[in-house]
Amino acid sequence: MIEHQQNNPLHGLKLETMLTELVKFYDYKVLYAALRLACFNLNPNMDACVKFLKKTEWARERVEAFYLYRFKRMPKGNEDQMALKPRERGYADGIVPRKPEKLTVELVAEMRTKAMENYKEMKKNGSRPRFGKDKPKAQDSYAQNRRSGAKRPAVSQDPTNPWGK
Repeated sequence: MIEHQQNNPLHGLKLETMLTELVKFYDYKVLYAALRLACFNLNPNMDACVKFLKKTEWARERVEAFYLYRFKRMPKGNEDQMALKPRERGYADGIVPRKPEKLTVELVAEMRTKAMENYKEMKKNGSRPRFGKDKPKAQDSYAQNRRSGAKRPAVSQDPTNPWGK
């Protein structure tokens, strides 16, 4: 028995077809600027990109998320939906993809700069992003347990000591 598939633009879409659409609309330079994946910069051809993305799950998920939210401009879901992989997310019936967002290398760089400024402002004000309802960042507990620089022993200057202790 075939299970009813939720409304998802990625359902049945091959990776090569998705990449072809993205490259045709954006070009490799814009994809590299937006996604920061070396396959779009070092060896920008379809075969190399597909091979890399098939082997690298995190990169494939990044491209799929870009396809959903920048190219198809689907609405972002709640926390439970965003915790799922892009191919597993579903959308309510009646939601249709919109026209792709126009991006250039300059616009992507501008967006990154603005995001970095917002992040620095947020850190300066003492607030921090929350992931989930009241979940602290995992690295905070680690950061609290680290030794401060003043309590660390001085680095050894002995050239025969490869670990510098």
